[in-house]
Amino acid sequence: MKLDILAFGVHPDDVELGCSGTIMAAAAEGKKIGVVDLTKGELGTRGTAETRLQESAKAAEIMGVLVRENLEMADGFFEHDEAHLRKVITVIRKYQPEIILCNAPEDRHPDHGRSAKLVADAAFLAGLRKIETTDNEIPQEKWRPTYVFHYIQDRFIQPSFVIDISAYMPKKIETVLAYTTQFYQPEINLNEPQTYISSPQFLETVKARAMMLGKRIGVEYAEGFISEKVLGIRSFDAIVKNVT
Repeated sequence: MKLDILAFGVHPDDVELGCSGTIMAAAAEGKKIGVVDLTKGELGTRGTAETRLQESAKAAEIMGVLVRENLEMADGFFEHDEAHLRKVITVIRKYQPEIILCNAPEDRHPDHGRSAKLVADAAFLAGLRKIETTDNEIPQEKWRPTYVFHYIQDRFIQPSFVIDISAYMPKKIETVLAYTTQFYQPEINLNEPQTYISSPQFLETVKARAMMLGKRIGVEYAEGFISEKVLGIRSFDAIVKNVT
C-alpha cells in the first residue's frame, strides 16, 4: 500500500502528542496515512508494553490512519547503526510515502532526538538503489520521500511552518487520552506512580502549545513542524491570510 504520509514516533503516544491534529486534517482531505512506532515504550513508568499496544491501536482508530506498525526496537537503547537504519529503510520502501513526519531533533527525552536522526537518515538512504532490502522475501525498490518534517514536542523549537488544526483539537486530545495508563484521567483509578506526563497540568500545556502556535497564524489551534528543506509554494492563495 502506497501512503501519502508516514508518521514515525519513537514511543507510542509521540505521534498523538506531536502531530495527530495534522494527521486527522490530512485524512479528511483523503490522504492515505500510516503510523510507525519504533518501540513499545516498555520503559515507561506507567502501564506495560502490552497496554501501550492496545492504547496505540485505539488511538490509530480515532486518527483514521490506514496502518500502524511497531518496529520493536529497544526503548531507551536503540542505536543509530546499520541494523536499525535498515529496519526504517524497509518500512519506508514498503509504504513509499511522499511525506515523513517524525520526532523533534532535540527534546527532553533523549530518544526523541536519536529517533529524529535515525528516521531522517533512513529516509535519505532509502533512495539509494545499492542498499538492498526485502519485504516478505521480495526485493524492494528504492524510494526517497520528498520531505521529512519534524514535529515539535516538549521543548519549544521555532517552527518552519505551522498547520491549522482548530477543527481537530478536541479529537487530538481524545487520541492522547486513548493512552489511559499514561495521562491524567481522574475517573480511572490506577495504582500507578505519578509522572511528568500524568499530571493534569501536562495536558493543559499540550493545549497551550497548540493555542500559542495557532495565534502565530491567526487561528485557534495549530501544530508546528521543522523542515531542513526550504519549502516552496506555487501561489499566494496557499497562505493563511489572517491578520496577526
